[in-house]
Order: sequence, then C-alpha cells, then structure tokens
Amino acid sequence: MDRITPIIDKHTPRSVPTEATPAVTPGEQSADLGQFTYTQTKVVPLRAEHLERHRIVAYNKNSNMSGSIDLLRTQVLKIMDENGWRTLAITSPTPAAGKTVLAINLAMSVAHHTTKAALLVDFDLRRPRVGAYLGLTMEKSLNELLANKAELKDVLVNPTLPRFVVLPTREPVALSTEVLSSPLVSNLITDLRDRYDSRINIFDLPPLLSSDDAITVLPKFDCVLLVVGNGMNSKKEIEESLYHLGRANLIGTVLNKATMQNRTYY
Repeated sequence: MDRITPIIDKHTPRSVPTEATPAVTPGEQSADLGQFTYTQTKVVPLRAEHLERHRIVAYNKNSNMSGSIDLLRTQVLKIMDENGWRTLAITSPTPAAGKTVLAINLAMSVAHHTTKAALLVDFDLRRPRVGAYLGLTMEKSLNELLANKAELKDVLVNPTLPRFVVLPTREPVALSTEVLSSPLVSNLITDLRDRYDSRINIFDLPPLLSSDDAITVLPKFDCVLLVVGNGMNSKKEIEESLYHLGRANLIGTVLNKATMQNRTYY
C-alpha cells in the first residue's frame, strides 16, 4: 500500500454538538460493544485477495502495512473524543487521491479499537466505490433507501468484522447535489449519528473541486479530513479546497501515496 502521512492540526471548534441518547433498534449490533449479534444486518464475508488488490490493509491486523492507518486512527479519535464528535467526512481536492481507500482502512482500524464501533457510508453519489472495493454484494443499498424502497436495516452490511458496518451505494445517483441537500439525507445523518454514542460514522464524500456535492453536504458533519495525493494536487487546488473548508471543522490533512520509508521499531 502507498505510504500515508497523517498531518493532524487541531482547530478550535466553533460549536460542540449536543449529545443525544442513542435509540437502539433491531438491525445493527447491540449497543454493548462487547456483543456482536447482528439480528437483521446482512453479514457478508470478505475475500482477502480482493481486499489486497484494492489496497485494503487494515482488515488484517497482522499486516505490517497498517501502522500508518492505526496512527491516523488514534489521532482522529483523540480529536473527535475531545469535542464529542461522531460524524467524520472524508474528501479530497480531486479524484484519484485515494480518499475512498483511506476511508475504508480508517473505518476498519476504528472497528479494531476495543472501545469503538465504525459505520462507513458511501456518499460519493456520482462515483460510488466503497462496496466495489470491499467486494460486497449489494442487492439493496443506499439507492433503495433514498428511493423509499428499503429501510435502513435492509441496506446495512456487516463485512464479518466485529463493530464494523457499511452502508454502500450500488450505482450513481441522479441529481446528486439535490439529494445530498435534501431533508431525507439530513435526517439520515442525524439518525446515524445519534444511534450509538460509541460509534464513529465515517462518510466518503465526493472530491471538493469536481462538483458542488461535497460543499453542499459538508455543514451537516461534525468534522472533516482532507486527503491530498502526493504529487497529484497542486498548491492552487489545495488552497482552493481549504477555502471551501473554511467554515468546517477541519481536523487534519493526510498526505497519501507518499514513498514508503523503511523504519525499525525504536
């Protein structure tokens, strides 16, 4: 996997969302993180060779390539815990920076954490990739949920990793900007955020400069992480992205696809 260099800069929060009492409903794991009983959530086994082909390394905790992901996880969780944040948006200036791969690996790393659960939502409605990268079967997905053809419990998937749930999008969504700005999406984000106190909800957003999709939905999230592709994004693109993120709680920037450096422990 390409090297990931986390650069986390704390920002003074403008507001801290009010904590809400979680509403435990059938369809997901028990609110007790020690229990992993999925009553209605579809359980789908993952294939190691498929994950490796798409650079998903955090699934295997014995991988020597997951150290950077775990370091990023620890930094992100520290800032989110300090502010009571539970929704994290991940975006990039342009396509191909690796934001989706990073989002999947980060969510898996969070799920490996002993006190956290992770939900990963594919909100890149123009070019959804989360389900394909994981190799999930998607008979029902966010597409059906948005079309009122399925309930939330019908579209969530557990990829056999405890404390990890995915809400995939199977195919591109027409009028994506309008959909992301709709009350339906706002209510969905609020519902997912308030369902479990100990769950981190990660949303894979479209690139900032490719459309107005990400800019439209960003105010609905507690915080955001920016993924920059090494040698791919110009200074102007990064500055323009930071301008669009000016009112968001930007918790840090990740330099992705950097050259791997050999390191020894201590």
